[in-house]
Amino acid sequence: MPMYVYKCDDCGNHFEQLQKFSDKPLKTCPRCKGHVKRVIHPTGIVFKGSGWYVTDSRKGESSSSTESKSAESKSDSKSSSSSD
Repeated sequence: MPMYVYKCDDCGNHFEQLQKFSDKPLKTCPRCKGHVKRVIHPTGIVFKGSGWYVTDSRKGESSSSTESKSAESKSDSKSSSSSD
């Protein structure tokens, strides 16, 4: 069951209520019996699978040429740092 957050319009009280999806939203504040509204919070999003990286959506370059370029740049940076 989801946890909903409510805010009272009269006293400013914030409180949480565990409710079923089928339950009606609360209308009265438990502290002052004033009118309450449900507070909407942003949720976290996790993108899984292919297509969420810059290299997955590029057009024109194949993935093998992109991989070889990144491997070359890594080897170049290792050789330059070891010579210092």
